[in-house]
Amino acid sequence: MIAQKRGPSDKNATEEAESPKKRRTRHVAALILARGGSKGIPLKNIKLLAGVPLMGWVLRAAIDSGEFDSVWVSTDHDEIEKVAKSWGAKVHRRSEEVSRDSSTSLETIQEFLKENPEVTVVCNIQATSPCLHPSHLKNALKKITEDGYDSIFSVVRRYQLRWKEVKKGSDECTEPENLDPAKRPRRRDWNGELIENDSFHFATRDLIMKEGRLQGGRVAYFEMKPEHSVDIDVDIDWPVAEQRVLRYGYFGRGVSLMFCEVSGCLTDGRVHLSGSLDRPGVSFAGGPCDTDSGMSSNVSDSEASSAKSFIHSRDTEGFSVSIHSRDTEGLRKLQKNDLKVVLLISEEDVLRQMRFKLKMMTDCEVMLVGEDPLKDVQSMVEKEKLDWKDVAYMGCDAASASCLHLAGLSAAPADAHPDAIRAGKFACKQGGGAGAVWEFAEHVLLQKQQARLQMKQDLIDRNCF
Repeated sequence: MIAQKRGPSDKNATEEAESPKKRRTRHVAALILARGGSKGIPLKNIKLLAGVPLMGWVLRAAIDSGEFDSVWVSTDHDEIEKVAKSWGAKVHRRSEEVSRDSSTSLETIQEFLKENPEVTVVCNIQATSPCLHPSHLKNALKKITEDGYDSIFSVVRRYQLRWKEVKKGSDECTEPENLDPAKRPRRRDWNGELIENDSFHFATRDLIMKEGRLQGGRVAYFEMKPEHSVDIDVDIDWPVAEQRVLRYGYFGRGVSLMFCEVSGCLTDGRVHLSGSLDRPGVSFAGGPCDTDSGMSSNVSDSEASSAKSFIHSRDTEGFSVSIHSRDTEGLRKLQKNDLKVVLLISEEDVLRQMRFKLKMMTDCEVMLVGEDPLKDVQSMVEKEKLDWKDVAYMGCDAASASCLHLAGLSAAPADAHPDAIRAGKFACKQGGGAGAVWEFAEHVLLQKQQARLQMKQDLIDRNCF
């Protein structure tokens, strides 16, 4: 058979058909409902789960899927709004009418659609489903964009035998609802039942606004595996969910470049000027710094023991700095895993005089930055031909918030500026110079490891399919 040549118009038509973005003439929005008045667990939606705000897990999956024209969080709470924006989501500030205990999800989604008339398809994602993956959303959406369904919802297969409930004190006998007791099925001989797991619901605007429902029209389900069907309802589920998400959660694409501010992160922000390490004379805080004249030259036994956990360095002018040994270990582990680490020092910081020493101590590139680190860091991100999602950032000042917000992974020490802590995506338990860098490095490596495993599994699934 002779292949028929296509003209330019045919080629353009084919490219348009193959492009998901071009194929859709609709606006698909992801919407996470996160009311501040959770009764079971206060502010559950931003409570930390494995170091990440609960709704951060589903926001990451939604954004990384690349299928949504916009990703939103609907809330009535200021702190939830701040967390949502730090993860790259837009915020729908819901009204009091749909923020009551009696308000339904449908009412909130309808209000959202009234305020955003460009949206034609909504995916309502539950913040309490932290093991959701981008592939789940991609494959479910295809049923609407390619197969013409009006609504899709997620389910999980359960193998549970159900019996009729009877009231206490009643003489009525219970009856089986999905089995014949005389022929109890073996699991391998029974397909089980499909149960809604409430991870997500896709629905068209017309279905929601004209018919007042999330399921209807041409309706289909998307089956998820049991290990991905985690739903957090009560506090007792939290430790179990934490273990589940560490094993089955979506950790992102993995980062290849990390920026770490020295003062306040790698150190506690203090530099000593002395004749010897054992007799510090003057202590400076990071930045322009003030003199700490109350410093004692006596070192107690406990202080001497603690000093063993630190690596000290002094320059020719007598400035010395201490770095926690666990933090240097964390930096080395990152480098061994092919992750480039760049240490950042402010041009106004006295530590700038020790940048060559720091490079020798840590084997990391050291970079001077101005008052707004974003301007200098952005140039390196572009030089490395990376997206901010491929970058990890650790900072401690209010000026660091923009970088912390943009980075795919970000963190601030426990004693950092409140603006930096709010902008970070991972919450450190340790303070600056006390193991916070090691703590964040472990999280970055876990994310990188999980990303590699997920890539391998995706490759296996594609080959099997």
